[in-house]
Amino acid sequence: MVCSVVISVVVPVRNGLPWLEEQLQALVEQRLSGEWEVIVVDNGSSDRTVAAVRSWAEEHDRVRCIEAPTPRGAPAARNAGVRASRGELIAFCDADDVVQPGWLASCARALQDADVVGGVFDFSSLNGLPARPPSPASMRQLGFLPAGLGANLGVRREAFEAIGGFAEELLIGEDIDLCWRLQLKGYRFVTEFGAVVARRERHQATAAFRQAARYGRSGPALYRRHRTSGARRNLAGATKSWLWILVHSPRLLESGGRRIQWARSVGMRTGRLIGSIDERVFFP
Repeated sequence: MVCSVVISVVVPVRNGLPWLEEQLQALVEQRLSGEWEVIVVDNGSSDRTVAAVRSWAEEHDRVRCIEAPTPRGAPAARNAGVRASRGELIAFCDADDVVQPGWLASCARALQDADVVGGVFDFSSLNGLPARPPSPASMRQLGFLPAGLGANLGVRREAFEAIGGFAEELLIGEDIDLCWRLQLKGYRFVTEFGAVVARRERHQATAAFRQAARYGRSGPALYRRHRTSGARRNLAGATKSWLWILVHSPRLLESGGRRIQWARSVGMRTGRLIGSIDERVFFP
């Protein structure tokens, strides 16, 4: 694809080895005619992440490594990456996933007509699951506007800066919040099915629970921020989820995928309860 504008890929990372190098390999193999760069933003790593990225930067002119200032967290790291970038178009991905061939070109193509683009995820190839078509991780939440995730997101710099970038006080859900704020200001969101990222899921029940609990805490925060604009609770859906957890509680004694699925569901709902207390709203 021929692209006449500069595109910057921003990758926040904290202790990203060994998966980061797989992502960097996939990024430098992207094919795009025109100028583009990869900015890895270290967010307080204590392993050899920074040394590894600098080694990649020595071999690939497109790769740069910068340090994220305080406060820590993915939103601040992504904002720091955008400030350090040159691109008129910005693409975001995570250090532990793997962008697929054509990902960057698809993001750039979609941003010719849209202001913010959410890609789709392959949940199979990195997780030992049967192959299935890639799908959006988040189309609509809270009965509100469509959104993408920071692990596969593209945005025009002008639009990004117009709303002040990611909300750094949101340590989770900041990507959905960004997409919603852009649309509320009149910017256009689209889903791009050609922009595919292989998503790496947690393979242990405890890790899956913790990750889901973090995601769950974003729901109450997003609801509190956007309820006056139309965000809604799904109390019927929450009731069904809790009933499913109770009915399938014997899965806790099993091993493998069924136990992980149950742990992920419990984690999501637990996170929402904790978030409800933190945000002083009822969002089960």
